[in-house]
Amino acid sequence: MLKKMDNRKWFKEAGYGMMIHWGLYSLLAGEWNGRRSGSYSEWIQTNQRIPIAEYEKLARAFNPVFFDAEEWVRFAKECGMKYMVVTSKHHDGFALFHSKADKFNVVDATPFGRDIVGEISEACYKHGLKLGLYYSQDLDWHEPHGGGYKSGHIPCAGTAWCNDWDFPDNEKKDFNICFEKKIYPQIEEILRNYGELCLVWFDVPMTLSQEHSQKIFELVKKYQPDCLINSRLGNGAYDYVSLGDNEIPESMPENMDPGQVDMNDIGGFKPSPYGLYETAATMNDSWGYCAWDQNWKNPEEVAAIRRKLNGMGINYLLNVGPDGLGRFPVRCQEILREAAILSEL
Repeated sequence: MLKKMDNRKWFKEAGYGMMIHWGLYSLLAGEWNGRRSGSYSEWIQTNQRIPIAEYEKLARAFNPVFFDAEEWVRFAKECGMKYMVVTSKHHDGFALFHSKADKFNVVDATPFGRDIVGEISEACYKHGLKLGLYYSQDLDWHEPHGGGYKSGHIPCAGTAWCNDWDFPDNEKKDFNICFEKKIYPQIEEILRNYGELCLVWFDVPMTLSQEHSQKIFELVKKYQPDCLINSRLGNGAYDYVSLGDNEIPESMPENMDPGQVDMNDIGGFKPSPYGLYETAATMNDSWGYCAWDQNWKNPEEVAAIRRKLNGMGINYLLNVGPDGLGRFPVRCQEILREAAILSEL
């Protein structure tokens, strides 16, 4: 059983965690109709502009018979991780938990029919690993009014931040509809239904207003006062700072002026009210499972990055992308085990 302690103190001492990007995109493994996705395979729906009607077919095929939550948690602990952060809903809008707010979820829409977040939550509690949940609070390509439509030509891993192939008229989109119908209710569900969370990991605040961010912040603190919130919620509402993807700074900046920092930046240094920082990073180039991406970091590199980040007081949240059957790639497992040994030397 986890010993109760202040989450800010725990987070500052944690150092090392496992992030897991998993969802319907894992079935495609980085390919669609004979074409490769971009480097981020979890963005394949917008990269290949896959219609919702086609993408929903993946849900009818999603049956990861080798998924074992306890195996995942035991492996993370074996490799020295202190916490696990799982994608409860990514940008494609598909939830890995049983949501009453939206039927596009693993229980209602797949033959698997099991609550993945629920099983991981139980396994983390049983084996003494802290659990955090990633939730895409802005982008949702399954929704006509999903966010991202204000982002214009800002580069992304797909062809657009929003779904403008099924829903092309961006001028008529109203994020408030998506927020009230799905985003806010689902965040409440993950806060109330899956035990104590050490953190909620939000992402890419492209459309959220100050009011949206504040409502989410207050919702988290209402149900889980000790739960930490990362800076990608947007609009300056956060407890700890998420640096840029794979960001390894040379040094920690000093005397930062909050007035000179854009609080809607995706990652990058911002002043942390509690001195809490984290870098989320990939082991190859993709976050989601990508069969053709074999650009793996070697164990020595992983161990060296961990030492460097931890030496600056930055947590290293290292990602694993399980395949469509629920398995961690073999090479990924080998690297993490070897890196754990090197970190102890």
